[in-house]
Amino acid sequence: MLIAEDLLLLLYDDETGKPVAGSPGLDYALAGAVLIELTLNRKLDITIDGKAGRLQVLDGTPTGDPILDERLAYVVNKPGKKPKDQIGALSKRLRNQLLARLAERGVLEEDQGRVLGLFPVTRWPAKDARHEQEVRAGLESVLKVGTAPNERTAALIALLSALNVVPKVITDAVDKKALKQRAKEIADSDWAAAAVKKAVAEMQAAVTAAIVVASTAGASGSS
Repeated sequence: MLIAEDLLLLLYDDETGKPVAGSPGLDYALAGAVLIELTLNRKLDITIDGKAGRLQVLDGTPTGDPILDERLAYVVNKPGKKPKDQIGALSKRLRNQLLARLAERGVLEEDQGRVLGLFPVTRWPAKDARHEQEVRAGLESVLKVGTAPNERTAALIALLSALNVVPKVITDAVDKKALKQRAKEIADSDWAAAAVKKAVAEMQAAVTAAIVVASTAGASGSS
């Protein structure tokens, strides 16, 4: 599973099939997860010409995963951009692609219905939650027990922290403030190689910046 797929499973309620995080934050976080995955695979780095915070292509050859390769090809054609300036374009169609693939694998179920009997809506409840349960167990071990995270778990925690949804994912924690603080500490700590840690930090900043921009634009449009 991709980090983005794990993130998506965590952010959709197993019973209702509805997301627990709003747009555009969820979509930007998924795009950030893809960029982190490409960094872990040594396809990308987050620096160029000595400048921090820009996407550099290390290896533009395909990974074999069509979702990753579509985004890698986009970055290859637009190198040297800041992540926050790319994340919107990289997020396009990404959620639907991931949902459809998880449904094809039998992990989620595509449930089509209508709201008020008029408006079509698609829900994505869990069909086989075994993998998601393993991912959640890993998160809980790190966030509640204090186990040291591996790179993928720490990246997930950092993205969830950027979205401010950790208590919505780990729902049985008594002290939600402490849970959020632990997640922030993980996101800020030295849990990975410098290139990966830098990628996660840039993704957090990009997700936060993109949410702020989208919220501002929405507020302006409604006034």
